[in-house]
Amino acid sequence: MNTLVAEFRRLGLDPEDGEGFFRRAAAAPIHTLGPLGPAMAVAADFLNRRPNESAALFVHLFSPPDYTFPTPPASPAARLFALPPNDAVDRVSRLPDVLLGDIVSRLPVKDAARTAALSRRWRGVWRSAPLVLVDADLFPAISAVSSVLAAHPGPFRCLHLTSSYTVEFHGLLTSWLQLLANKGIQELVLVNRRWPLDFALPANFFGMATLTRLYLGLWKLPCSVGLPRKTCFPNLRELELCNVIMESRDLDFILDRSPVLEMLHIHGSLLKLRLRLVSQSLRQVALIVSFVEEIFVVDAPCVDQLIHSEVGTPGASCSRIKIGHAPKLRYLGFLNPRTHVLEFGNTIIKARTRVSPSTMVPSVIFLAMHVRFGVRNDLKMIPSFLRCFPNVEDLHIWSTKTDQSAGKLNLKFWHESGTIECIQSHIKRLKFHDFRGGQSELAFLNYFFESALVLKEAVIHLDAKFTSMEEVDSKVGILWSMKRASEASLILVTGCSDCHVRGFKKGSDFSVRDPFPHYSDAPICTCKTPFEICIQCLMRFQ
Repeated sequence: MNTLVAEFRRLGLDPEDGEGFFRRAAAAPIHTLGPLGPAMAVAADFLNRRPNESAALFVHLFSPPDYTFPTPPASPAARLFALPPNDAVDRVSRLPDVLLGDIVSRLPVKDAARTAALSRRWRGVWRSAPLVLVDADLFPAISAVSSVLAAHPGPFRCLHLTSSYTVEFHGLLTSWLQLLANKGIQELVLVNRRWPLDFALPANFFGMATLTRLYLGLWKLPCSVGLPRKTCFPNLRELELCNVIMESRDLDFILDRSPVLEMLHIHGSLLKLRLRLVSQSLRQVALIVSFVEEIFVVDAPCVDQLIHSEVGTPGASCSRIKIGHAPKLRYLGFLNPRTHVLEFGNTIIKARTRVSPSTMVPSVIFLAMHVRFGVRNDLKMIPSFLRCFPNVEDLHIWSTKTDQSAGKLNLKFWHESGTIECIQSHIKRLKFHDFRGGQSELAFLNYFFESALVLKEAVIHLDAKFTSMEEVDSKVGILWSMKRASEASLILVTGCSDCHVRGFKKGSDFSVRDPFPHYSDAPICTCKTPFEICIQCLMRFQ
């Protein structure tokens, strides 16, 4: 409760009515809540099931995760020493102007501006160097931000405006955005820390044509209807939207006018979106904890990653994923038979659908799925889904908890489902997350191991419910006796999930071979699993 009250106080609301407001909103009919309706539907379901965790839910829904912020070039710990110890010669001041400017841009903005007082040599360096401004370095003096933006002639290399809670913030925003547009802003991180959370960005937001990287948190996109057709973001390469309220048409407007956009990340969309991808430049698309009615990859020849982690709402319809032209798509996740409908052309993939070349995506080699092994209808969809991706080499499966029973879907069911090409001939690595040792999980693993001819490694991550080695032995000991088609394969059973923090920053790194754990709900490793063991093997089978 203390967390919830503190959050309302930070947003300028009456903390005495914090919980009452949240619970009334969560209990209200969804259509009466406007843009926050979908979020409150999740809240209502959450409160019914976990009445003591309302504070955590509030913060999760309405606070942009700081770990997704791009790292600014300027460091608050940076210090400038013109004279090294025991050296009477000022060597730094002898450097070329371009290097001095780069040095100044890595200092907190207050220190950077003060370098003008060092000597005549430094007097014009700060004004001539591209501006780097992190408003946290000036907090709480919001007027200082206005002064810096007005005093510096530009260009503006990187601005982080994430710490302003004051009443003046929304009033100053229009003039700030105009200054950014006039002075050539390149990278902008803009977060709304003050209620209302659906405050619409000023229309001059669309005038920042020099942007190369944009991160927005807790805003509402301005309406794009009636804007000039020449409006464009010709240099925008990265777009991240965190808990942003937006209509599909307004998002489409930005995408259609961003000809070099490579990365699109959406976290916590509060309205259901219909995303239509037509882009010659996009490489990564990630929609995490987001309401999506449809993702239609129409023509995206460069897309390498397509990731959607959905939000479940009571009685919610499924998200439709339609894949058209995406010849370079290698990473696809997180497919979920409960919440996703997979479609190719006019064919909707159902249980026992006979696949054909027109319903296959041979380029996909990394596939991630969420599966309720206790739900009969979900399990019946798995063979059909897997047959659509015949060349998968790395398969992630998260076993989702459910109170339902799959009945008699045992090993016989998997044998009767027939050959699955990717399992038999291509999968080299399997990661099975949140293993609970249920009969349906064991039946699938048994089928998988006896069918996977080229398997090299399988990693079984145990669910957190295990409390003793005896319990582990009783659940995973069966793996010892399972027949394996690939005698060279190695099976590892680990005591905690992958040591990753969920976030776009790492997941979007093109150098990361396997991004899925960074987008999942895997907990932060504290090196304190129930067995006091971190990511070490509990058992190893040769």
